[in-house]
Amino acid sequence: MPKMKTKKAAAKRFKKTGTGKVKRSHAYTSHLFEAKSPKRKRKLRKSAIMHSGDEKRIRQLISYL
Repeated sequence: MPKMKTKKAAAKRFKKTGTGKVKRSHAYTSHLFEAKSPKRKRKLRKSAIMHSGDEKRIRQLISYL
């Protein structure tokens, strides 16, 4: 059976942590910053951990990372 290919679109958006969790960046960070408060913009800068329900789907897409 051939190897699975990594989905490159997913590989650019998600990373795996040392413990195997999936790390993601926040949405709403590309434009329209005047309407967002400084506190909100600061929190959007940091990465987040995927929820377990979504993590199962993403793991299949980035299985070799």
